[in-house]
Amino acid sequence: MSTQEYHISLAIFGGPLDLLLYLVRRNEVDILELPLAQITHQFLEFLEVLQFLDVDLASEFVATASTLAEIKSRTALPRQEEPEVEQPLDEEPRNDLIQKLLEYKKLRDAAKALEEQAALWQERYPRLSDERPSQERDLASDRIKEVELWDLVSALARVLRRGTVDREVNIRDDETPLSVYIESIGERVRREGRVAFSACFDQTSRRSVIVGMFLAILELLRHHNFRAEQPVDYEEIWILPPINDTGAPLTSPIEPDSAASTAEEP
Repeated sequence: MSTQEYHISLAIFGGPLDLLLYLVRRNEVDILELPLAQITHQFLEFLEVLQFLDVDLASEFVATASTLAEIKSRTALPRQEEPEVEQPLDEEPRNDLIQKLLEYKKLRDAAKALEEQAALWQERYPRLSDERPSQERDLASDRIKEVELWDLVSALARVLRRGTVDREVNIRDDETPLSVYIESIGERVRREGRVAFSACFDQTSRRSVIVGMFLAILELLRHHNFRAEQPVDYEEIWILPPINDTGAPLTSPIEPDSAASTAEEP
């Protein structure tokens, strides 16, 4: 099976500005003081992982990566002494990117505030919330608990840096459905109590298997109430079973519309 048969929605990842905002927070810097060399290097590392998962998925990130590389190269070039101008041309791409990032942060903060208010409303009036007209849910908007999606992508990058991963695009056929990976990882987490994210990939170097297992972990966290913890920021992530776990099989989706999940079974 080609890895392209595992469908990944770009909406899950939020786009290049979402990644940039994550990197700004991770580096504990001010958006206005964007450290171009450091941010560009880290952005390209994440882009490599996205290309590993799905080349089409990464395409939207390439333009931003090119912009970062261009700005970085301009700032690295020696400048000749010239008469002062109101706004050097070298600063325009940087200012434009920072402005977009600031606007995106405002929208994201506003969306987060609305989500928190909605959650509070449902806690206060659970019966009324159940009686509201049902609407088709956007599964890509489900939040991963405790850790951010980019933390999981960063953890996958550490796995790929082991250097034992099969990077070939054309690999032998693999007919394993995504549900098999979901059941296997879910059963292991329940049995052991908690499993290190990196340990899920110890027994394989095949690209299709790594992609399938990564998507299975996303499904467990987003749709099956499994949990993720990261005791040390940006270090190992631990996958934990649901609270008050009943041990029910995982092959049956918990939501009627989960067939529309962004990580579909082939």
